[in-house]
Amino acid sequence: MNWLKTCGALLLAGSVLAGCSGEKTTKEASGEKEKTYKVGVTQIVEHPSLDAAFNGFKKALEDKGLKVEYDVQIAQGDMNNNQTIANNFVADGVDLIFANSTPSALGALNATKDIPIVFTSVTDPVGAKLVQSMEQPGGNVTGTTDTHPDAIPKTVQFIDQYVDGNRVGMIYNAGEQNSVAQIDAVKKAMEGTDLTIVPVSVSTSAEVKQAAESLVGKVDCFYVITDNTVVSALESVIQVANDQDLPLFVGELDSVKRGGFAAYGFDYYDIGYEAGVMAADILEGKKKPAELPVQYPQKLKLVINKKAAEEMGVTWRSEWDSMAEFIE
Repeated sequence: MNWLKTCGALLLAGSVLAGCSGEKTTKEASGEKEKTYKVGVTQIVEHPSLDAAFNGFKKALEDKGLKVEYDVQIAQGDMNNNQTIANNFVADGVDLIFANSTPSALGALNATKDIPIVFTSVTDPVGAKLVQSMEQPGGNVTGTTDTHPDAIPKTVQFIDQYVDGNRVGMIYNAGEQNSVAQIDAVKKAMEGTDLTIVPVSVSTSAEVKQAAESLVGKVDCFYVITDNTVVSALESVIQVANDQDLPLFVGELDSVKRGGFAAYGFDYYDIGYEAGVMAADILEGKKKPAELPVQYPQKLKLVINKKAAEEMGVTWRSEWDSMAEFIE
């Protein structure tokens, strides 16, 4: 009797295991666990901040356990290339488009209203008409913005308090909607101060050095916002700032590392990572873009480059020691 019970138990256990094994085989055969997602990556230019955002995006999808094949395309600042890249992604039937910059996101949205688009490094998603609102994006687009509400006001306050003189040279591409929005934000932040903007517009990165040189003698400092055209040629402005002892304020931390004097900023890797988390939820069918509010950067800090300060003839203030993080 005991022998029969034992055999019965073994047979039952074997059948359960066989059933589990069969289920696993069915899932594997269906491709559920082995699915590879195809993500088209469109980026307007190459520069460290955008590259860092893409690295963060990839790491988030990796951490989520998704297998992804990336098609990475750089428009090299050319708007025609930018639109062609987006159109090609649609023709290829990618599962999702990662748009790294405002022009990239606009090109993607022009190309499709069906394929999910997740953006980052976008300054004013509502003003650019990428989304209906930050809280309720609507449509097939969402992502993370590279504008912290306090970044520009704090930078303007710092300039007003610590820079001798009141003329702020700003080089930007008037064709970039995100740059126009930032210029307007700077003007608003300057209300109530004696600061004034001396603007110069450029169309390509090749024009940046000449624009910086044209401001010599007319300004008391430079302020380069997160303009893709200018940031991609930032070394040209740094050279002029160093030669002329003009403090160079920048809009993000990678530009401080490259030789800018100071910035209130955040790590682009982080906003890229946050965008990647959103993309994972969309790819796995957990959320639709319209259901994911646009996210602001989570962290803001003042970073000062001490070597750049010396190169630009900046007089060091002891109170900065407790206000900022430093790059030597």
